[in-house]
Amino acid sequence: MFRPLELYIGLRYTRAKRRNHFISFISLVSMLGVALGIAVMITVLSVMNGFQTEVRDRILGMASHATISGFDGILRHWRRLAERVALEAEVVGDAPYIEGQAMLVNGQQVSGALLRGVLPSEEPEVSDIGVHMTAGKLTALEAGRYGIVLGAELAAALAAHPGDKITVITPEATVTPAGILPRLRRFTVIGIFEVGMQEYDRTNAFIHIEDARRLFELPEGTVSGLRLKLEDLFRAPTVSRNLMQSLGGEYWVSDWTRQHVNFFRAVRMEKTIMFIIMLLIVAVAAFNIVSTLVMLVTDKQADIAILRTLGITPRQVMAIFIIQGTIIGLCGVLLGVLGGTSLALNLEPLVAWLEELLGTQFLPPDVYYISELPSDVQLTDVLRISIAAFLLSVVATLYPAWRAARTQPAAALHYE
Repeated sequence: MFRPLELYIGLRYTRAKRRNHFISFISLVSMLGVALGIAVMITVLSVMNGFQTEVRDRILGMASHATISGFDGILRHWRRLAERVALEAEVVGDAPYIEGQAMLVNGQQVSGALLRGVLPSEEPEVSDIGVHMTAGKLTALEAGRYGIVLGAELAAALAAHPGDKITVITPEATVTPAGILPRLRRFTVIGIFEVGMQEYDRTNAFIHIEDARRLFELPEGTVSGLRLKLEDLFRAPTVSRNLMQSLGGEYWVSDWTRQHVNFFRAVRMEKTIMFIIMLLIVAVAAFNIVSTLVMLVTDKQADIAILRTLGITPRQVMAIFIIQGTIIGLCGVLLGVLGGTSLALNLEPLVAWLEELLGTQFLPPDVYYISELPSDVQLTDVLRISIAAFLLSVVATLYPAWRAARTQPAAALHYE
């Protein structure tokens, strides 16, 4: 069977029992260092992916994938528009809404809020608000009954509970013979929801869309906009552009990537920086291969000189030690991928076991919105990490291999 001479000698050096056990120990340390660095990188990036997915799902459980609204803030003939949009293949749900700022008052407690009027029968098509109800039901919102559903933190700030009466005051004023009076209405708290994100639990409140129309005095048959749920949320920018073109530019179409662009951009940058930092740790371990091969070259001076006298070229000598260093790096990469993937896939039960063993909770729910440690192993991350670590290992072999290629046979055999 054909086997290149450089590969044969390199593999033999790797398998052979060296006279210098210290070199063998350093080789093992280098291999384990690369493996440990890769395992840590895979685990850290998987946890970051898990948190990103968890936060994104919670955001999109409340926010819509896409939104259609009028340029003046009012959407007319929304039912006709909803029928037209429903014909789009990638739109799987739609629901109207009326949105506005308001001040909520309960006794001495006052808090601002984003008030959203919804249709309880259609809202579940575009959001998960009904799933996050901790008290009452969203379907209890009825037109003319003036019920309101509060976020958990907003309810706590107002000291409001189901059944309490609160006053809703809008920024618009009403002109009367007695003067300009603020527009206000008494609402009954019929439910409380908790998403687990302060952005929604502290600022959002829901009422029936007909009550919102009366409160904000919108014309009959109009809403603030139409919320859409898409088949593939990651295609929201493309679908939004296509919708705007198909609607002739008469409406403003936005999507979730624009509404939360700063957050997701920050998460992406944080992940990139973390990848670079962790890659430096792998680089330190990979460049331990340099010291291993330098000592090996020194130990094999006589062997190199004999091979040179037998006709092996400097390029072949260089290839021998590149192969040996590459094997060390490749073994470290494989061990690291196997260990890191196994750890990331079993991180949640492992953390639960540690919490039970130590009698503590790493992410207490009264402090953190996400009390579990989510992990999402992505193939692209594993491949990037593996390829980067392998290339660093190969680069680390170049200098020792170059030194071995410069060995002069006469000088090396002078003292043998």
